[in-house]
Amino acid sequence: MAKRYWLMKSEPEVYSIDDLARDGSTAWEGVRNFKASNNMRAMSMGDEVLFYHSNANPPGVAGIARVSRVAYPDPSQFDKKSDYFDEKSTQANPRWDLVDVAFVAKAKELVALPAIKADPQFADMELVRYGRLSVQSVTQPEFERIKKKAGL
Repeated sequence: MAKRYWLMKSEPEVYSIDDLARDGSTAWEGVRNFKASNNMRAMSMGDEVLFYHSNANPPGVAGIARVSRVAYPDPSQFDKKSDYFDEKSTQANPRWDLVDVAFVAKAKELVALPAIKADPQFADMELVRYGRLSVQSVTQPEFERIKKKAGL
């Protein structure tokens, strides 16, 4: 199967590219949007990810990660003490999955959302058209162009 490309959003005060660099890898827990969760289910080992800092000033692509474990049930959905608990999820029928991602590189230059929106080559990018989705697909040309803008 051909490698695919993705963008995953995290608020930097919750989990940043620096946190991922420190940890090496992480489970991408807490996604509670069906389209975003389905996107994670479609991921394969080795797919590349634009790590995006959302709710930042400015928001933008802060680095690159790689899918290091394919989709499996998000354990936080079963934990009543978790902010991500879902009473409709059961062990026999989990509603939410997650993937693990591994650190690849921190951007030398943040690729800020205003710059992405200003570039006509990104006009069809999901980030520009559907900005709120936390896990979204990216085309290879979009990925490569942003990677270059990030100095990677």
